[in-house]
Amino acid sequence: MRSVEEHQRVVAEMIRARPVATVALAEAQGLVLAEDVVAQLALPVFDNSAMDGYAVRAEDISNATPEHPVALPVAEDIPAGRTDQLTLQPGTAHRIMTGAPLPAGATAIVPVEDTDGGVESVVIRQHREPSKHIRRAGEDVAAGTTVLRTGQVVTPAVLGLAAALGLAGLPVIPRQRVLVISTGTELVAPGTPLRPGQIYESNSIMLAGAVREAGADVIAVATAEDDVAQFSAILDRHAASETPADLIITSGGVSAGAYEVVKDAFGRDGDQGVEFVKVAMQPGMPQGIGRVAGTTIVTLPGNPVSALVSFEVFIRPALRKAMGLPDPERPRRPAVLAESLTSPRGKRQFRRAILDSEAGTVTSYGPPASHHLRWLASANGLLEIPEDVVEVPAGTQLQVWDLS
Repeated sequence: MRSVEEHQRVVAEMIRARPVATVALAEAQGLVLAEDVVAQLALPVFDNSAMDGYAVRAEDISNATPEHPVALPVAEDIPAGRTDQLTLQPGTAHRIMTGAPLPAGATAIVPVEDTDGGVESVVIRQHREPSKHIRRAGEDVAAGTTVLRTGQVVTPAVLGLAAALGLAGLPVIPRQRVLVISTGTELVAPGTPLRPGQIYESNSIMLAGAVREAGADVIAVATAEDDVAQFSAILDRHAASETPADLIITSGGVSAGAYEVVKDAFGRDGDQGVEFVKVAMQPGMPQGIGRVAGTTIVTLPGNPVSALVSFEVFIRPALRKAMGLPDPERPRRPAVLAESLTSPRGKRQFRRAILDSEAGTVTSYGPPASHHLRWLASANGLLEIPEDVVEVPAGTQLQVWDLS
């Protein structure tokens, strides 16, 4: 059997980054910058007022006190957005709003709270030092400065800075586009009445959610019966799309029995572009990897716990690495086992677990079988038991994948 590490390497090599693209700011959040961003203008762009108040020459109010205020005529009113260039004459004031351009000759701003708020003339009750409450051009960003770096995740603050610099888009590593296909004749959509032998289809919605949580886009979700022609038609339809998938994820149809539609579609011997292997792990032993019409395909087992654990172990870190996202792998926490467990020899076991980070302990949660989805839905960790360990006594320190 293939080791977990070897299959992780194979999957990571097959999931490749998309070419760098400049996308609109509204589409860039959460993506990773592919190039440095250099400011082409200064911020602030011009000297402006940091307060609502009055632009003055500091020397004209140097003696102002509450007991002996200074009165000045108000020569201009300057709201934010006024575009004509003004000059403040000695012995006068301009009423000015926050963000409005500073008139030439002004050396200080007096907040409106320190005045009588006059419109034609203003009584100023407090002197101000030169440059007080003035935002100078370039004091935040000087033109030519590298303000954002390659590898930085686009956050709301990054978007705000880019917009303030006049940028309509940012160069980023685009999100991976993923097609999710769930297979099985027994599957019906939730909300549909069940007939004998049928079950509700859950893998596609679960895996699509995992893809989005990993930072990628789901371009479509489909369900195929155990019919090679139907399954192949889904692949052909999306291969012909104007925006084909970068990655196809299937669940089901990869085991050793009959009616394994994914294996039947690609040839059980892996002679049609997809290699089917057994990985030394539980759950999730049957796996597949390859290319279909140039698109990477990863085939996962059909039991829901097997499918999601396989996604966590193989696909999630590879997807995030291909998009340049930080922390591609789940955090591993050392924790002391609160009970005794057994594990199959020769397979790495991933047990659903409850991790108590404060106490540094972990408890297995629910049965190990791969159809017990209820327990995975309430677990906050995956307890990793190495391949060569059969019995794990209480008190043993193990690695836990933190899913919280």
